[in-house]
Amino acid sequence: MESLSKFKIALPLLFVAVLSACGNEEQAKEEEKYAIPVETTTVIQGDVSSFYSTTATLEAPLEANVVTRISGLIESLSVEEGDRVTKGQLLAVLDAKRQRYDLARSQAEVEIIEQELNRLKKMGNKEFISADSMAKLEYNLQAAMAKRDLAALQVEESMVRSPIDGIVAKRFVKAGNMAKEFDELFYIVNQDELYGIVHLPEAQLHSLRLGQEAQLFANKHTQDTVHAKVLRISPIVDAQSGTFKVTLSVPNKNATLKAGMFTRVELRYDTHSDVITVPYNAVINQDNEYALYVIDGENASRRAVTLGYREADTVEVVSGITPGEQIVIRGHQNLKDQSLVEVISELDVASAQQ
Repeated sequence: MESLSKFKIALPLLFVAVLSACGNEEQAKEEEKYAIPVETTTVIQGDVSSFYSTTATLEAPLEANVVTRISGLIESLSVEEGDRVTKGQLLAVLDAKRQRYDLARSQAEVEIIEQELNRLKKMGNKEFISADSMAKLEYNLQAAMAKRDLAALQVEESMVRSPIDGIVAKRFVKAGNMAKEFDELFYIVNQDELYGIVHLPEAQLHSLRLGQEAQLFANKHTQDTVHAKVLRISPIVDAQSGTFKVTLSVPNKNATLKAGMFTRVELRYDTHSDVITVPYNAVINQDNEYALYVIDGENASRRAVTLGYREADTVEVVSGITPGEQIVIRGHQNLKDQSLVEVISELDVASAQQ
């Protein structure tokens, strides 16, 4: 009797298990029939370059600290910070009354000596004029002329002028200030061309050459590039850091870059032409093994590939696919080998994944 009861209880449980198994099979079949939406692109051929990424500090090759050559009160300033100036342009005027008085006195001394020399040279009785007297007057004339020229130079130096073309980066004084000899008045910098200073590992030395191209990015958030070139390569390696110094020539006509900035640099080492290229976001990287999903009819086949150079969002594929094949570039996160797929537009893929 007891065994009969157990049989009556086990029978419904067995029936439920069978129904559950059938339901799972039907659900699995439905899942297998569901096509995963993907976006694809055609494998093409193109050029890809190899880069070495690092950072660079920008320096201005032309800069000048404008100082006074004489002491004096600053009468006027002709420029302000941010003004563009040319070589020889007037920047400031110092009070030079004392220097002008010295110039006038020196000029008078020159004229007096010249008159005396002319008088002696016109005398008829040359025997009454000693050679020593004439020589002394000639010497005194040369000394007086040198003193006059020095006074004229000091008057000229009261007019402070720019030694280079550039922009006034700093102004250190105000009109009415007293300036002493060699006080700094302005800092002028020319940023039409900048130098990018890079320190590279010793292992990269054999890969560099003069004139080699480089791409420079102002910061990590921008893709706007400036095309620079290798200007100088240091012939020595720093023993402590194991690096060598490379100077890049960076054009900056639009003044988008500033001296003192830290920038990202990509040095172009080599270019592979007419090779197979794919978008880098299409590549699956798992345990340092790379793969692509290739469209095969209604399915996506997982294909192992070997990669070469990478440039921005494009990567070279050395082996594993051929030009003309269709690869998945969006939606491949949900795929497995031989998954059923539906190729739809980019907008539809984004909507289906939301």
